[in-house]
Amino acid sequence: MKINNLEKFFDKTASGESAAGIVVTSHDAAISELAADCGFDFVWLDMEHSPLTIVDAMHHVMALRGTGCAPFVRVARNLPHLLKPVLDLAPAAVIVPMVNSATEAEAAVRACRYPAEGGERGFAMRRANGYDRDPLETYLETARREPLVFVQIEHREAVRNIDEILQVEGLGGICIGPCDLSASYGKTGRFDDPEVAEAIDLVRERALEAGVLLGGFCAGPFWRNRFMNWKALGSDTGFLASAARRQLERHRNDKIF
Repeated sequence: MKINNLEKFFDKTASGESAAGIVVTSHDAAISELAADCGFDFVWLDMEHSPLTIVDAMHHVMALRGTGCAPFVRVARNLPHLLKPVLDLAPAAVIVPMVNSATEAEAAVRACRYPAEGGERGFAMRRANGYDRDPLETYLETARREPLVFVQIEHREAVRNIDEILQVEGLGGICIGPCDLSASYGKTGRFDDPEVAEAIDLVRERALEAGVLLGGFCAGPFWRNRFMNWKALGSDTGFLASAARRQLERHRNDKIF
């Protein structure tokens, strides 16, 4: 759908390069517009771990229209009533957290598809059909594929079930959540720990072998030589704080008061 730049995201991933993105937690939609102007391929709007409301998310998604940047939205939980209003924003993808089994992955897909496709999504067309510009048939054809449904692998149980999860029909992709995943092994943030690294690489390898779009939060050197189709390189607040600290340190070192 051109409104959400999904075609441009596919162009990047089809080229063999990793699409680069940023996690956005701030309500100001100018952050997403800025990210697009900087050249990011996608923005990950985080409604799980931020104050973002559905209205904030709408403004961010609208700010990306006409750019080269695709909006992804992570919901707070794998529940239809949380996914439904996000779907009506016509994002390129939704990210569903803490999916640990094929059954849970199937539930996520069902919530994002209409009954004709075996789903349970309700009708409330708005942006996705050009505010009633497009015929119903045209919209329904697009809705068979969009938004992409990314399920988040962030628990050791999901690692055990990764083969079954990858076989779920309609799955758009896999999103690795490394912090929660490492925490489920009792080794929070220790991605280099052999057990955690092995789990991450197992998910990576199985997803890539299956031809499923693979991505996740990939800040830091651990991810440098680990290919993913899409990588969130950091967050808006993280980038801002890092730049601010560097500038402050430069100021103090130059003894400019």
